[in-house]
Amino acid sequence: MSAFPGTFAFDEYGRPFIILRDQERQKRITGTDAIKTHIMAARQIASTLKTSLGPKGLDKIMVSPDGDVTVTNDGATIMKLMEVDHEIAKLMVQLSQSQDDEIGDGTTGVVVLAGALLEQAEGLIDRGIHPIRIADGFELAAQCAIKQLDAIAQPFPVDPKNKEPLIQIAMTTLGSKIVNKCHRQMAEMAVDAVLNVADIEKKDVNFELIKIETKVGGRMEDSMLVKGVIVDKTLSHSQMPKELRNVKLAILTCPFEPPKPKTKHKLDVTSAEDYRALREYEQEKFTQMVKQVKDAGATLAICQWGFDDEANHLLLQQELPAVRWVGGPEIELIAIATGGRIVPRFEELTPEKLGVAGLVREMAFGTSKDKMLVIEECKNSKAVTIFLRGGNAMIIAEAKRSIHDAICVVRSLVKDSRIVYGGGAAEISCSLAVAKEADQLSTLEQYAFRAFSVALESIPLALAENSGLHPIETLSELKARQVAEKKASLGVDCMLSGDSDMKSHNVVESLHSKKQQILLSTQLVKMILKIDDVRSKNEGGM
Repeated sequence: MSAFPGTFAFDEYGRPFIILRDQERQKRITGTDAIKTHIMAARQIASTLKTSLGPKGLDKIMVSPDGDVTVTNDGATIMKLMEVDHEIAKLMVQLSQSQDDEIGDGTTGVVVLAGALLEQAEGLIDRGIHPIRIADGFELAAQCAIKQLDAIAQPFPVDPKNKEPLIQIAMTTLGSKIVNKCHRQMAEMAVDAVLNVADIEKKDVNFELIKIETKVGGRMEDSMLVKGVIVDKTLSHSQMPKELRNVKLAILTCPFEPPKPKTKHKLDVTSAEDYRALREYEQEKFTQMVKQVKDAGATLAICQWGFDDEANHLLLQQELPAVRWVGGPEIELIAIATGGRIVPRFEELTPEKLGVAGLVREMAFGTSKDKMLVIEECKNSKAVTIFLRGGNAMIIAEAKRSIHDAICVVRSLVKDSRIVYGGGAAEISCSLAVAKEADQLSTLEQYAFRAFSVALESIPLALAENSGLHPIETLSELKARQVAEKKASLGVDCMLSGDSDMKSHNVVESLHSKKQQILLSTQLVKMILKIDDVRSKNEGGM
């Protein structure tokens, strides 16, 4: 490191010039040291998440700077809330985030695999193998693993009439989550929600039609799937009927109030007559608005804006129930579910633009005054709401994340319906295939292949360790059995049931998710191995 203001060089006339300014204020790591530092940072992140892997994985408590507490074992959530500072650790956070965005499940596994690959790469660098050769070897090994996954993948029937296989897959995803005490119920809700909104022919699922609402209180078993929309609002007047049948909804984005003059001028009211005239004008306008809604045939008004007590009283008199302050996304969902049109002006309201619902009811909770509005039996049954209950806000937040993961997994199966077996079975099978391929290679890449094969074993090892089994013994026994029996469904028996065949346990994962895990972690490792120079601002000066 130079003590000069910068690095000097001389031009052809012998005049000095500075190449790098303020070098003494910069921290610089180059070559193997840089790669080693990066590997250490990534391994630390991976070791934090390793204990959260699998059905016996442990939860983490994350406390934000504001004192908000989050209890979770969802890899992406832990990474997001960790507030890491190191540049490579930030890449690991993005890695789990991209797995979460694309698949929704496998966010912990992808980070653990990336950490294991980097750990193996460190050993190869110490042997003197160039990082680029290692990175290229890993890339080839990943392709070999993907080929093996395709070979062992099983076709999986996605049939709306036979939901059981899908429920089993959703249960696998939820097995490691906090909701596993009402495991089956949550899985059924996730599958029903996806199948309701899925277009099986096009293999597409529109996530915007699935809304997740939560309410603290009650038991987790009280959670339910509503084929309609739940709005966290009540009818605007307490004396309006609490249950309406065969409802025609007017969905309004215009305010229930008299039109204001759009100019900057002020209105001077100089006498009692003027005030009375203004008052009558307001009342007349209100009556006209309510009449327009009634004439269109509406029996319920859903309003995006508020209205004052006078308008509220008038609505009650005219027997037109109304809901006010309904948010934009909810208004859109109600419009989709009921087949109605969102109306921006009262003049444009016609009977064709009204939405239709079989039942609108207010739902009350326990002894608290909390109420919610449920719109059911809608014209378009594709919009659904998953309604979650739980003892406290933390449990509900974790249940919401878990249900989201399960929905994502079912969606990925609707898109690509092939599966591989979980519990580390697919990783062991890929590891054996990559190690076998390494024996066929005569080039330097065979070292990278073997390292990749060992790294893949980190997933079953972590699963065994978290389940209280002997990791090495369990893994070596499973590898031997997979080779002897040629059965790619043998995995770690996390539930200690005495049977290692994941097929009989129904522990299955989508092929798309597993492929994505291997490809994403290999890409990140390649990227990290190619970095050999880091310049950063030295906070304290040299």
